[in-house]
Amino acid sequence: MTGPGTTGTGRTRTIVVGGGIAGLASAALLAREGHEVTLLEARSELGGRAGVWNTGGFHFDTGPSWYLMPEVFEHFYRLLGTSAAEQLDLVKLDPGYRVHFEGDKAPVDILADRAANIRLFEQLQPGAGAALRRYLDSAAETYDLAVQRFLYSSYESFRPFLVPDVLRRLGRLARLLLQPLDKFVAGFVSDPRLRQILGYPAVFLGSAPNLTPSMYHLMSHLDLADGVLYPQGGFGTLIDSISALARAEGVQLVTGARVTAIRVSDQKAIAGVSYLDAEDQLQYLHADTVVSSADLHHTETELVPAELQTYPQRWWDKRVSGPGAVLVMLGVTGEISQLQHHSLFFTTDWGKNFGQIFGKRPSVPSPASLYVCMPSATDKSVAPAGSSNLFVLVPVPPDVTLGHGGVNGAGSRTIELIADAAIEQVSRWAGIPDLADRIVVRRTVGPADFAADLNSWKGGALGPAHTLRQSAFLRGSNMSKKISGLYYAGGTTIPGIGLPMCLISAEILLKRMRHDTTTGPLAEPLPARPTHLNGAAGDPVKSAPQQS
Repeated sequence: MTGPGTTGTGRTRTIVVGGGIAGLASAALLAREGHEVTLLEARSELGGRAGVWNTGGFHFDTGPSWYLMPEVFEHFYRLLGTSAAEQLDLVKLDPGYRVHFEGDKAPVDILADRAANIRLFEQLQPGAGAALRRYLDSAAETYDLAVQRFLYSSYESFRPFLVPDVLRRLGRLARLLLQPLDKFVAGFVSDPRLRQILGYPAVFLGSAPNLTPSMYHLMSHLDLADGVLYPQGGFGTLIDSISALARAEGVQLVTGARVTAIRVSDQKAIAGVSYLDAEDQLQYLHADTVVSSADLHHTETELVPAELQTYPQRWWDKRVSGPGAVLVMLGVTGEISQLQHHSLFFTTDWGKNFGQIFGKRPSVPSPASLYVCMPSATDKSVAPAGSSNLFVLVPVPPDVTLGHGGVNGAGSRTIELIADAAIEQVSRWAGIPDLADRIVVRRTVGPADFAADLNSWKGGALGPAHTLRQSAFLRGSNMSKKISGLYYAGGTTIPGIGLPMCLISAEILLKRMRHDTTTGPLAEPLPARPTHLNGAAGDPVKSAPQQS
């Protein structure tokens, strides 16, 4: 029998906790690095927040639905010797998305290229075209700097930041960090509609425009200049592709394995984990490295011994959660021409909306600024012929007491009432008077489901909000300060929220283990696994053998 953390070949034995995109990506990269990797996922399916639900011929993505930062996906695939084109069937959306404004019957379509959007802004406000050009120039410059100097950094050392391109921008960077996004936007455009379009990316970051540093105006480079893509078949195809790459690198993917504790030796080093398998039997698995891609709050406050917690509850008590969400998945008969693939619905007083979500006395906004995804506009495989697939997201406070969702109205009363109000709002604002009558499939998800199914802190839908105190190195470290061999990945650690950020978190993890303090992406591709280490682990199994 081999000792803890070693194998018969002398390779590092690594356990990855959580089978979302960050866990899968981390497992694939570490396996290619030469680790013997076992991934443990509590649920019966992989994907985490990027889940799927199929019923009655409808196929729903139950989480992320925006494909932004395509170069991040491309880079990740190229690290493993493939490409996005080989793995996914990507299409560019045009319009990228449609915006409906409260009290305004004329929606605004955001188009697929920068020049068209500059012309659009000019039409809506004279002079706003030139202002958008300046705004996007700034966004592109900031985005490029972020990619090369910040997003791919583990912040293990600050010496790499003492370089000319950062030092000469220190004054500007300080202003972008200290000035909130809404104030920054107001310096470019005055039309309330345009301000909302430029401020909305804060929601992608689990925050509000008045709480988000204006550094994040870089997000507008992604949707207004780069454009929005979509993987045909839905975001489950992305999870499938990364799962397959992990298997090809030799990762053992174990579903139905709920980790109950991260085990630590007397020397305060990783010893392994304990977990309940699919038959509810307690199992032990040795390792010398554990990577938790599970919610960081859950990892630190539930899985790690209290005296060895880097981020105990008192640390979280001073942090701000991103919003919760009520998700409403609807199968609808007939097509819906009034909606695009992505549609946003903005209330006139959206400052009040954000205040209700993030304020000291949280409440559910009514009406709410909400989001609707209709992938059937682009992808005929996600709904029966002649039908439409709708995914509605209503931001709410991160509050598990709002309740659980359910199928066909079986969720908590509060959740179902929020869903009813959202359906009525979409129907009225977009001019779809018979929408409610055409619904044949309905499922809701509430904050209590995020907490129960994903161990999400406070039942939040995304993770800690990207406020100033929760961005970059202030977001926390991806390595335990008290347990040797414990690392973190995913949207609740650096660099932050979203699918691209989760892929980057996997790469930062690898850099941290290498003590690589460079700030840019790794060279492509990573060296291939030695031939004698090759061999896929096969399909996910329901439990792994007990180790002792």
